[in-house]
Amino acid sequence: MTQELTDRGLASDCRAAGNTCRNLASGAAASRGWWRDAVIYQVYVRSFADSDGDGVGDLRGIRERLPHLARLGVDAVWLTPFYASPQADGGYDVSDYRSVDPLFGELADARDLVRAAHALGLRVIVDVVPNHTSDEHVWFREALARPDLRDRYHFRPGRGPGGAEPPNDWESVFGGPAWTRVTDPDGTPGDWYLHLFAPQQPDLNWEHPQVAEEFAAVLRFWLDLGVDGFRVDVAHGMVKAAGLPDVGAGEQATLIGSQPLPFFDQEGVHTIHRSWRALLDRYGTPGAERIGVAEAWAPSSERLALYVRPDEMHQAFNFRFLKCPWEAPAIRTVIDESMAATHAVGAPTTWVLSNHDVVRHRTRYGSLRRARAAALLMLALPGSAYVYQGEELGLPEVADLPPHLRQDPAYRRTAGQDGLRDGCRVPLPWSGTEPPYGFGPGGSWLPQPADWAGLTVAAQTGDPHSTLELYRAALELRRALPGLGSPDSGPLRWLPSPEGVLFFSRPGFACTVNTRPEPVEMPVPGRPVLSSAPVEPGARSVLLPADSCTWWAA
Repeated sequence: MTQELTDRGLASDCRAAGNTCRNLASGAAASRGWWRDAVIYQVYVRSFADSDGDGVGDLRGIRERLPHLARLGVDAVWLTPFYASPQADGGYDVSDYRSVDPLFGELADARDLVRAAHALGLRVIVDVVPNHTSDEHVWFREALARPDLRDRYHFRPGRGPGGAEPPNDWESVFGGPAWTRVTDPDGTPGDWYLHLFAPQQPDLNWEHPQVAEEFAAVLRFWLDLGVDGFRVDVAHGMVKAAGLPDVGAGEQATLIGSQPLPFFDQEGVHTIHRSWRALLDRYGTPGAERIGVAEAWAPSSERLALYVRPDEMHQAFNFRFLKCPWEAPAIRTVIDESMAATHAVGAPTTWVLSNHDVVRHRTRYGSLRRARAAALLMLALPGSAYVYQGEELGLPEVADLPPHLRQDPAYRRTAGQDGLRDGCRVPLPWSGTEPPYGFGPGGSWLPQPADWAGLTVAAQTGDPHSTLELYRAALELRRALPGLGSPDSGPLRWLPSPEGVLFFSRPGFACTVNTRPEPVEMPVPGRPVLSSAPVEPGARSVLLPADSCTWWAA
């Protein structure tokens, strides 16, 4: 029995059928919404593939590498921002929401990418950044030049003598005060503006009608171009508490997602999301829905579920699952509470292990064995799942980047995020034995480790023990087995299991996860079809490998 694929016949039938499995899944999804059990692949644009040799990934590079995603077996691709931007925060500081930054190509490249993805059966989701703009956006430039045009942002007079202190005690997520004072056109110190992130990212005032009008127009622009939905950056942040009250505590970045804060998760954001859902519904059709995905941090699973009520967003990232330690009781609690909360509002749960803002889960969990097991667990759960570029290769976090090359705006600020997000953004290795490993004809904007030759797509393709082939097999089987993925095929039931082992069943399917550092014996649950580590069941019992996940056909 091989390390990963223990039912070659089932996966081979799926592979031989070409796009048959994808088409059958798409047809079955038409009645329930394709997004309810979709696997969506996140592309960090500047680090995926470089077509022109400048060392930075671009839209044409993505288009050329789309066959990799089709072969991997995902349903859609999510692109991080590629809009015109000074790049103070990796493109999340947008100066023009309707144009492509020359760093990444032209508008025609975006259109060609969408068409090419659709031809391969892949949907395309793009980022939208509604909480803030770039400080080079035309609105903010106008606000600096004319104080009477500042009400599209949060400008306030300072406190203390001469207004020399910030208007309140809010801190930037990236560290330091969330306020910066401007100099008025006459040269005198003026008001302060709010920026919950970098000073180059001033927060918009969503109480101003022009803000809502502008973003509705931006959404229509990209929907007309053909995109299938939007990942909404800081979806919990557009509305601030009335009066902008003090938090009354320091180190506020550590409180996000754990307790109420006056600048996040305010009730008013749901009014915005409902208006966007109505717009998306007007563009979508059954089986071809245009979707909204909320990047929302909330203090509880119940609060997060409010973002996916029937008239709001379609999905919301489950960051509690991402942050959960590799411990069976904790994992089970997060799964149960997450599914109960979303079930209460009629929505599927959206699972995620890594993204462009967190340490890669291989490194967080401490080993590739655990990362592979966690991936199979995630892909076995009811609902949708997100795969961050490179996790299908088993890439680790790059922790030793030279300080002078780091570009995370939080890196040189204090008391905010750790400032080490560049480590998960190192460009992908595609082929070859030395950097840049086929990333592009030039170098790469962040250096790739010298020991990544065995982690490239080319090196792992065809190797039955590789992490890439494990993901490919898992995604094939996810379509082939009715008890996998779909939140509508039946309940998840927990079954008795040894300490440290998660054991659940769904119709025709069972999953075991051994979180312990040593093998654990238990009765054979069924016929093994996929495992993250070698497993050899006996007639009555099986020894589950340490830190492993196995799928069983019941």
